[in-house]
Amino acid sequence: MPTLLQTAPMSELESSRSPLVFAYYVTGHGFGHATRVVEVVRHLISSGHRVHVVSAAPEFVFTTEIHSPNLFIRNVLLDSGSVQSDALTVDRRASLEKYCEIAVEPRDSILATEVEWLKSIKANLVVSDVVPIACRAAANAGIRSVCVTNFSWDFIYAEYVMAAGHHHQSIVWQIAEDYSHCEFLIRLPGHCPMPAFHDVIDIPLVVRPLHKSREEVRRELGVPDNVKLLIFNFGGQPTGWKLKEEYLPAGWICLVCGASAKQELPPNFIGLPKDVYTPDVIAASDCMLGKIGYGTVSEALACKLPFIFVRRDYFNEEPFLRKMLEYYQGGVEMIRRDLLAGCWAPYLERAVTLKPCYDGGIDGGEVAAKILQDTAMGKKRSKLNISGARRLQDAIILGFQLQRAPGRDLSVPEWYQVTGDETGTPLIDQTQKSSKFVEGFEILHGDHHGLIDTVSFLDSLATLAKIGGHHQEREHLAAAALFNWEEDIVVARAPGRLDVMGGIADYSGSLVLLMPTREACHAAVQRNHPSKQKLWKHAEARHHSRDTPILEIVSFGSELSNRGPTFDMDLSDFMEEDGKPISYEKAYHYFSKDPSQKWAAYVAGTILVLMREMNVRFEDSISILVSSTVPEGKGVSSSASVEVATMSAIAAAHGLEISPRDVALLCQKVENYVVGAPCGVMDQMASACGEANKLLAMICQPAEILGLVEIPSHVRFWGIDSGIRHSVGGSDYGSVRIGAFIGKTMIRSFASSETNSGEAEEESWELVEYDASLDYLCNLSPHRFQALYASKLPQSITGEEFMETYGDHGDSVTTIDRKGTYHIMAPTKHPIYENFRVQAFKALLTATPSEEQVIGLGELMYQCHNSYSACGLGSDGTDRLVRLVQKMEKLKHSKTENGTLYGAKITGGGSGGTVCVIGRSSLRSSEQILEIQRKYKEATGFMPYVFEGSSPGAGKFGYLKIRKNSAPPPST
Repeated sequence: MPTLLQTAPMSELESSRSPLVFAYYVTGHGFGHATRVVEVVRHLISSGHRVHVVSAAPEFVFTTEIHSPNLFIRNVLLDSGSVQSDALTVDRRASLEKYCEIAVEPRDSILATEVEWLKSIKANLVVSDVVPIACRAAANAGIRSVCVTNFSWDFIYAEYVMAAGHHHQSIVWQIAEDYSHCEFLIRLPGHCPMPAFHDVIDIPLVVRPLHKSREEVRRELGVPDNVKLLIFNFGGQPTGWKLKEEYLPAGWICLVCGASAKQELPPNFIGLPKDVYTPDVIAASDCMLGKIGYGTVSEALACKLPFIFVRRDYFNEEPFLRKMLEYYQGGVEMIRRDLLAGCWAPYLERAVTLKPCYDGGIDGGEVAAKILQDTAMGKKRSKLNISGARRLQDAIILGFQLQRAPGRDLSVPEWYQVTGDETGTPLIDQTQKSSKFVEGFEILHGDHHGLIDTVSFLDSLATLAKIGGHHQEREHLAAAALFNWEEDIVVARAPGRLDVMGGIADYSGSLVLLMPTREACHAAVQRNHPSKQKLWKHAEARHHSRDTPILEIVSFGSELSNRGPTFDMDLSDFMEEDGKPISYEKAYHYFSKDPSQKWAAYVAGTILVLMREMNVRFEDSISILVSSTVPEGKGVSSSASVEVATMSAIAAAHGLEISPRDVALLCQKVENYVVGAPCGVMDQMASACGEANKLLAMICQPAEILGLVEIPSHVRFWGIDSGIRHSVGGSDYGSVRIGAFIGKTMIRSFASSETNSGEAEEESWELVEYDASLDYLCNLSPHRFQALYASKLPQSITGEEFMETYGDHGDSVTTIDRKGTYHIMAPTKHPIYENFRVQAFKALLTATPSEEQVIGLGELMYQCHNSYSACGLGSDGTDRLVRLVQKMEKLKHSKTENGTLYGAKITGGGSGGTVCVIGRSSLRSSEQILEIQRKYKEATGFMPYVFEGSSPGAGKFGYLKIRKNSAPPPST
């Protein structure tokens, strides 16, 4: 075990120079920030400076390590961080609400207090780790400020906004503006993208030094050298976890950090004192089990200690630290349910075989202190000469989230990258000839249709069959061990969809027009008798009998979304004791237990839906590999493509004949009831029933396909990603849907009152009676809505007021919050008018080509976009893209240039995601799309991904049955 030597202090100040005064602000999120601050502060004080620490962390965290009259502690909470309901679960909404309470509502008072205090102590420099408002207070006081951190709260909170609603977006913007006043960032290893900072200094790990040797620590604990020692470190929050003796293999002892005095521990578990010096215990252990944070990762790497980690949900810092941990071969991921169920042995056995190889510096505390000292003494850095306004422009990204497209490198901020060619368009060749052979496999059934993405997926399967266990990526290792490669494998493919017109009117029964994207999801499925099923080691440890069918899933691209790459379960978990399938409600809660594996609901949920809706019983084990090029969070139905591809492959593997339309309807149930997202059916229908280069026309009542509309040769559609992460499960989409159903209920009530009172005129009585039994909002014409009901609808209503007056809103996939307030007018009006717009769009699209035709099509799209905004489903990024298209459109009135773009609208569930653009099919249009990309990047720092082209739906593709073929394919 390496020894971390105490570093020598910085050179002493000249005797004639007065000590410098530092105001060091520390976030209130956990102890990790405070412990690394201690190391920097220790070096500052050892050089004769005075440090005022402003923190809500207990005073002993600082005073235990630093005994000096030059350390001053001011206990103030200015930054609440993330609110955790337990050691692994972040409450996103509560986190934002707490930050509002702590730092937003009293903002003016905080700034006034901090400015006065900074002046009173005559601070030379403000240091923040990483309290946003401290940077603004420093600027107001005329004092320079520096941040020291590996992440910033704008990046973390941007993910939380999707759960709490767009009205919290201002928090993220305010935080970034505060950071923009910081002079530069001292950046720690394992850092997240932090776009609000432009001037950056990278330093080594900040690691606390060791006070005792491994032998001393073990001797004090009474642990012999021949005993394996595990340190259990979950940030002091193991409350309620029942630890049992059988969790540990023979010859192991576990040291529990943060154990309460009341917690009963088995004889092979030892509770550590609250004030234990953790670095010494870490260095004396053989491996650590805990959650990933900067402190645990840095000290594990410094000690070359294997780290068994369990993912936290919704904390964007984690993927970057995890990647660093795994890069240095020091990490083993444990599935959360194995942690709670005590299935620890396979992970411990794996951990002790690792040989962590971190060889970087560990003197970041001293390095940071030297930089801070030089800055406080007046030393200036050569900056990028970017104004605060320009820096804030680039920080528009903080309202955005990571692009979740496969193939990206997480170590580089993804908004500065492009996949495929320079436009962000994936390079897919549709001209490749069909073949019954691909390298390594014979195609026993079906055809890859010349789709290069399908050929690439089959090539990846062939590679997995060859590499076995020789691969560094964990998801590839798991996939290589997933299949019996000598047995048949079924492959299905399902594309995403571009919402051309219809959008959020689908659940109100509208006509919709949808185009399948070129990007698609592939699912490979194999069924095996349980006795022949290959099991991962952690799964094998849970199965004493090989007669029980199990499900094993691997998801490629998991690292880009901070989700576990594997999932496994007993298929019997889907059955009640009476032999009937469990309810959808139970399934929803089953997958919600571990957010890092909740993604599996989209895949495994297809099995439960087949069990419940078609009475299918699965007696064989099932292995599934899912690989998608449909980017997540872009509003192009990545979830529907996963569901449809999986359902299609499972059906084919089990000999089930299900029509593409029925596949779509079944997959909607997966999303509505197992995943818990209140989407309509149009996404699944487009993915299952669409055809390349055609628009699927469908009336969503519930899913009547009218046919396929040829896209005229002179018209072309593009999708441009705004970079703002869309979520159909987000509160905004759900609230608008609820508002529409409330509006329909009110209209029916108004009509019923009129018929019952006899006030309706004789010639209109039948129409009013029809309205009283209105089944879909879209069946109400715009003129009747405007004439009879618009004036009667309120702009908004509380859930409690509505339920007391009207009872239920008639939507089985959403639930009204009694304490919530719902907009009614805009969500009700949108689908009524949108249905008319889509009908007009469809008629125009098939009309005789003319300039007026494409102008009219574009105008309908602009109207749709404005209607989304009225519903509260717009976003800064999508609005910016639409304005850029409008600017290009105006060029057609110029005598010098020809504008060829005609309209644009936000798509899908709104609140970010992708904008659909219509234009002429010409080279000039493509040039203008490129120009929009460049202008958007100039304004935001984000290079938009462009969706261009189309591909067949799952029904048209069919399925492939492949078998490994050792012989080379026949020559042509």
